[in-house]
Amino acid sequence: MDGSLPATPAQSPIPKVSIIVPARNEEANLGDCLQSLTTQTGVEFEIIVVDDGSTDRTREIAGSFAQVRVISAGPVPNGWTGKNNAMVEGAKKPSGDWLLFTDADTVHRPGSLARALNEAKNESADLLSYSPEQVVCTFSERAVMPVIFSELAAQYPPHKVRDESSGVVAANGQYILVRRSAYESVGGHAAVATEILEDVALARLFRYAGLRVHFRYGGDAVRTRMYRNWPQLRDGWTKNLALLFPHPANLATHIFLQWSIAWFALYVAASGAASQHFVWILAFAPWLLVYRRIRAVHFSTANNLLAISCGLPLFAYLLLGSKRAYENGKVSWKGRDYEVSIPPAKIQSTNAPRILDGQGLGAKSQELGAKS
Repeated sequence: MDGSLPATPAQSPIPKVSIIVPARNEEANLGDCLQSLTTQTGVEFEIIVVDDGSTDRTREIAGSFAQVRVISAGPVPNGWTGKNNAMVEGAKKPSGDWLLFTDADTVHRPGSLARALNEAKNESADLLSYSPEQVVCTFSERAVMPVIFSELAAQYPPHKVRDESSGVVAANGQYILVRRSAYESVGGHAAVATEILEDVALARLFRYAGLRVHFRYGGDAVRTRMYRNWPQLRDGWTKNLALLFPHPANLATHIFLQWSIAWFALYVAASGAASQHFVWILAFAPWLLVYRRIRAVHFSTANNLLAISCGLPLFAYLLLGSKRAYENGKVSWKGRDYEVSIPPAKIQSTNAPRILDGQGLGAKSQELGAKS
């Protein structure tokens, strides 16, 4: 009689994740980001911080974490964006089967990396991207961010992004988890190195290659504070809005009219209530419709009310400013100026930004005055 124990089924090894964090002058954010990443559990990982010519304490903070490897991005090749150059450098020699590209202003919830990896495998995703919970503090953040994200949700509904037949594709560069073999097969960030919206460009490459893209709101996994003041918010969205929305001037007009109608409806409803003509309270409906649209994107009630009060016209202003910047051929971000050689009308489609233009990459940008 064989008294040996029954054979134990072989378990699949847990894949390793290489976490790549591009960082340029991120001393205000990087410590919290790395603290949340170094304490992840349930998965093997390495962390690579790519110092993109920082002039503050970014490199010092990264080096204070024993588990973090710090490398330099090096000079930005002509025509590339600084962030893409940092991504390419970070992805040159990773040891993981999966790569997580995440921004230095993110904070990751405990255990989120292991859960994201399981979700990617369960969804058979080659690229998984989360839209983080947005932390807003200043007046401009609280007023504008709910409006922008409600419009993004309308333009790029996550359920349509997940539908391969919809023609809609998107990703959020603050959290992109990719299967390394798939990433390398499409050329990685080097293939979209000239793109301002490198996250959407990368997602489109995956979709064109027949690879699966999975995108959703990921507040259960990661949060971020994108901008800390009005100049940062203005410059950041000026860089992106005209690429994210097909007809920025038309949308700005629509948003301003929506704001005007909402306030007029509120006035009519309040006047009707005051004069006891209660039927006029029904005029409150347009205001409620605007509120319902904004409240769907996970901000607080106070922020949503502030967005309706002040954020809609500010968003219209930012849309027109972004359109004007692209018409003038230059956008700026983090001390670098980029020439944008193709106006928005030529790089967008009705469903998503057109990343590929003919045989070359659209929205080609050129670094003019990098500050190292």
